Amino acid sequence: MATLIRRAGVADAQAVSDIATRTFTQTFGHLYPDEDLQAFVRDSYAVDKQALILGHPDYAVWLLEHDGEVVGHAAAGPCGLPHAQVQPGDGELKRLYVLADVQNGGWGGKLFQAALDWLERDGPRTLWIGVWSQNLGAQRFYARHGFEHVGDYEFPVGRVRDHEFILRRCASLSRRERDQA
Repeated sequence: MATLIRRAGVADAQAVSDIATRTFTQTFGHLYPDEDLQAFVRDSYAVDKQALILGHPDYAVWLLEHDGEVVGHAAAGPCGLPHAQVQPGDGELKRLYVLADVQNGGWGGKLFQAALDWLERDGPRTLWIGVWSQNLGAQRFYARHGFEHVGDYEFPVGRVRDHEFILRRCASLSRRERDQA
């Protein structure tokens, strides 16, 4: 059994669309009326949108593959979160999902690290993450990596508005300080 992480390219747009839809639905699908959920994933994870992201130099997506099957992904790029202190040049971890049957094996952390390494390839910079207010496990994970709750916003999925937290890790936090957190 081989498990690996690789950077996705434009040719992977369908695979990214599929895993984004599958992981979002598995993780959060129970929260929404089916009509709202289907409209959200159809729009947000459309193959043409994924191809556009994958072809843009300011964005990157990684795929987690197990025996040739995509079982997780991470996406990163410029920060688009609605916070007054977001500055040009700030980065954002936009998505980090692993299918439930692959969780707790350390692969989510490895995907996270691949995204962080890419975001900080030119040196430390302020990083942002949006996370559902009820996802306590994710909040603890990000806190261990130096991210702090600095704001809130609503994330629309059809007619439903999720209460989301905005997390930030300032560029001034050294790697040693983050590793000790």
